Amino acid sequence: MRQLSKALFAAACCAAAAQTAFAADAARHPNRITSYRITILSSLGGTNSRANSINDLGIVAGYSKPAGNAVRHASVWAFGQQFDLGSLGGAGYNSSVAWPVKNVVGLVSGITETGQQNPLGETWSCGFFFATSGNVCVGFVSNWWGGMTALPTLGGYNGYAAGTNNWGETIGWAENTVHDPTCAADSDQVLQFRPVKWDYGTHRIHELPLIAGDTAGAATAINDRHQIVGISGTCDQAVGRRTATHAVLWSDGHVTDLGNIGAELWNTPGAINQRGDVVGFAGTDPEDIDGNFTHAFLKPRNGVMRDLGTLPGDISSTATGVNEWGQVVGYSNDAAGRLRAFLWQDGAMVELSSLAPEFAGDLVLATDINNFGQIVGRGKDPDTGAIIAFVATPVLRQR
Repeated sequence: MRQLSKALFAAACCAAAAQTAFAADAARHPNRITSYRITILSSLGGTNSRANSINDLGIVAGYSKPAGNAVRHASVWAFGQQFDLGSLGGAGYNSSVAWPVKNVVGLVSGITETGQQNPLGETWSCGFFFATSGNVCVGFVSNWWGGMTALPTLGGYNGYAAGTNNWGETIGWAENTVHDPTCAADSDQVLQFRPVKWDYGTHRIHELPLIAGDTAGAATAINDRHQIVGISGTCDQAVGRRTATHAVLWSDGHVTDLGNIGAELWNTPGAINQRGDVVGFAGTDPEDIDGNFTHAFLKPRNGVMRDLGTLPGDISSTATGVNEWGQVVGYSNDAAGRLRAFLWQDGAMVELSSLAPEFAGDLVLATDINNFGQIVGRGKDPDTGAIIAFVATPVLRQR
């Protein structure tokens, strides 16, 4: 296995070196980008896949459904191959790499069903990403060719892993044993949960501090400077809403409120680059309890949170990824729920489909962007109608 790892890593370095001059030029000079070439990634046999992460080696992670579309499995696409990571509950249970995982050391992290029934009947955060049917769901770490390992909780049943940096530190959130009265009456969440970090190798779990007065939270992204972003609030429904009263940054053991763009709910960072720039989505209306009018935001390292708006005619948007050049990707939707992938750069949000004229299908979600300007996400195959994972590679005009 160690020899395989070295061989694959060497292949990755060669592949990355071959594309560096072109791709880095694309990122440094986005005004020279005239279009993107869309590549549809393979599936595990079903008709529903999604790419949620791309690192600087071009390794893509997300999920793909096997034949029959009954479940989704965490999946990695690397060097022309697709790897099914399975689940800790077996082939008939769900798993996913649901957030960008930016390291280049061969680690991916995500969520998986275990097959064990939750005695409290909680849907947990995993229920917003796949149907759990009341199963216990925990965070996992894996090398991307297999070997999924469950991450410990704070004593409760459920956990969630959202990202791993190049130091092997993984972040997310996990339940403790406290029955929290701030859990919402309209949800099935019972136990309190806290933002956490797991060490590399030992998987020792560390609880992160909350904003004073808050009871629950989650860590959603980490960079190589050990800066972590996430949310702090109340237990609520175990995801978003008032659990995300505050968007926060953890650095050097301290927690800092990142501010908001109009409301103290739905303030959720999705990614942080090595510079410390943060992107995500945030509430714009204190009365918008359902999150219908949230907007994508950019919080520069030394600046205030900025509302990025929406695509023309839309009511809501979400930023999901940011690279070192300040390019931001995400998605925007109208009142009917139609989703469109976007790229934000040089102060303007552009529909990604408009930059990929040779692709006849829909580009619904843009979920991550690497430092070479490559974008991944979810779209619709124009020939089969299947929901596909894609990679968008920038094409430059000649000088």
